[in-house]
Amino acid sequence: MNNADAVRIVMIEDDEGHARLIERNIRRAGVINEIVPFATGGDALAYLFGDGEPLRGMQLLILLDLNLPDMSGLDILERVKADPVLKRAMVIVLTTTDDPCEIRRSYDLGANVYVTKPLQYDKFVQAIQQLGMFVSVMKIPEAEA
Repeated sequence: MNNADAVRIVMIEDDEGHARLIERNIRRAGVINEIVPFATGGDALAYLFGDGEPLRGMQLLILLDLNLPDMSGLDILERVKADPVLKRAMVIVLTTTDDPCEIRRSYDLGANVYVTKPLQYDKFVQAIQQLGMFVSVMKIPEAEA
């Protein structure tokens, strides 16, 4: 597994304009990892918890909007962090809400970073880069033949 394939980015964002902006900022930060986009929480949960056994063995970075059309991103965060395997996924909450209670709740549930969009994209890019460095340090070496 090479570094570019080591972490899969799962983006859960219902606003297509925001999704494009997020992806553009990720690419601008030099991140070339695969990005798997979802516009609803239900689709994202089906992907994360479905029959994807290979998915459960890989490192994930979840970019999570809290305001989704079918459910709260906090519910998704809670389910991911309650799962014995998926709880290792890094989660960046990207939302328009700057309510201190929601920020606290996100961190209490296990979010790694909370970014208010669209004003803090510099913080977002910095968070992606820092998490990328963290993940690269945490790589598990492949078995030698």
